[in-house]
Amino acid sequence: MPFTTHDAYFASVDADARQRLLQIQAEVERRVPGAVRCIGYAMPAFRYQRIFLYFAAFKKHIGIYPPVSKDRALVLETQRYRGAKGNLSFPHDEALPIDLIGRVAAALAAQLQQPRKET
Repeated sequence: MPFTTHDAYFASVDADARQRLLQIQAEVERRVPGAVRCIGYAMPAFRYQRIFLYFAAFKKHIGIYPPVSKDRALVLETQRYRGAKGNLSFPHDEALPIDLIGRVAAALAAQLQQPRKET
C-alpha cells in the first residue's frame, strides 16, 4: 500500500522502529526549520524546495538517504554507519545517534542550497 503521510508509514512498522522514526522526524524538524514532511519513493521524507532527506525502517536498521557528501568532517564522522553507496544505516540494536542524525539532516539541507556544478 502506498503511504501518503509520515503517520501512515509509521503505523506500518513495529513500536520500537516507530519510536526511532519519530525521534528522527522531530530532530529534522528542529534542525531544519521550514522542512516539510512528504513521502518519496514510498518512504517518509523532508522537502525544503526539493526533497533533501529520506528515512525508513527495515528489519535490522533505520536507513537515511541520500549520503551527505559536501561536509568532509561529517562524512568521516558517519563512516561507521555508511554503506557501499554512502547511505547511512543505524542498527536497531544500538542507541540512535540523534544529534549526529540531526547534523546530517542540516548538512543535506545546506547541500541542497549550494549551486549545482554544470558539466
